[in-house]
Amino acid sequence: MLVGESSKRRSELVDLVVELVGRSAGFKRSLPPHIASSLSNLVRSMNCYYSNLIEGHDTHPIDIERALKGDYSNDARKRDLQLEAQAHITVQEWIDQGGLRGRAFTTDGLRETHARFCALLPPDMLWVEDPASGEKLPLEPGALRKRDVIVGQHVAVSAGALPRFLGRFEEAYGRLGTTDSIIAAAAGHHRVLWIHPFLDGNGRVARLMSHAALLEKLDTGALWSVARGLARNVVEYKAHLASCDQPRRNDLDGRGTLSEEALADFVRFFLRICIDQVTFMEGLIQPDQLRVRVGIWAEEEIRLGKLPAKAKDVLDALLYRGELPRADIVQIVSTGDRQARRLTAALIDYGAVTSESTRAPLRLAFPATLAARWMPGLFPDKGADA
Repeated sequence: MLVGESSKRRSELVDLVVELVGRSAGFKRSLPPHIASSLSNLVRSMNCYYSNLIEGHDTHPIDIERALKGDYSNDARKRDLQLEAQAHITVQEWIDQGGLRGRAFTTDGLRETHARFCALLPPDMLWVEDPASGEKLPLEPGALRKRDVIVGQHVAVSAGALPRFLGRFEEAYGRLGTTDSIIAAAAGHHRVLWIHPFLDGNGRVARLMSHAALLEKLDTGALWSVARGLARNVVEYKAHLASCDQPRRNDLDGRGTLSEEALADFVRFFLRICIDQVTFMEGLIQPDQLRVRVGIWAEEEIRLGKLPAKAKDVLDALLYRGELPRADIVQIVSTGDRQARRLTAALIDYGAVTSESTRAPLRLAFPATLAARWMPGLFPDKGADA
């Protein structure tokens, strides 16, 4: 279930964990709290997009953002995909607020994650087709599967043995120290897919489980997404998962039924993906570079007459301070309260800033519609190939 202390790969994996802990903590500390909060909302949509993309469902974050505002496509299939994405984001928000704290590796936690996700799916997505017989099977939210399945070349654990294997899963991963819990976010990721507890939805549950484990043990602040890295390396990701399905190769390959060497390779791949994603987000959110990109965008919109003058100054102040009382906007624009209200309304309409009420301070927002300009590379431009 874990890479043993005697494994020759163990020291390398511990070094990667130490690097990941340091990088993730440093990135979170570098951001003003209110900017971190706004950024996590965008990352949640990004995580959803890439996790669904791994499953072959391409719903762009702009369309996800529209769904969150109740703006659904007239096309039935696209609307179902928007609802699927909305379900994923709702579950991840629950996780980000502590819904799985201490329960990421438990049977109860896995079942609740699956139940919450599937309960929000449109009816057409609650059916699974048996690839051998073509039979349509109902997907019951949170219910362990009641029949045996084959996933690719892998013959999953028999339905009757699921409680026993999930009990072992919980026992192995439930009471670990920080280092082993981070390793378990990767190792357990494969092992839950190997067990395949649900008729469908196991991939998303596994990625949400890993997200929850990293969120808790690294205190990531949900500011980066391993799903983005997995999706961008999906061939290698799936090859590693298939390799981990293989039995132990020889007496030097661990002590369990499955190959410890293959598991160590996957853990190394997974941790490196995590480090790459933290590094990527750090590069995007470097204050000086972000300020330049936001400033160029604002200047262009002002020249086009889409934003009032001084909008760039307000955004610049928000980038420095993270939050801006409305009274301060009057001082920034230097033209009176009426013009300050007009400028504020324009920025809110654009989605560039947000506020909890008409009197509450302004905070910088990171809408998906502006991500291509403010944070290029976060996800494909609308209409571009994924």
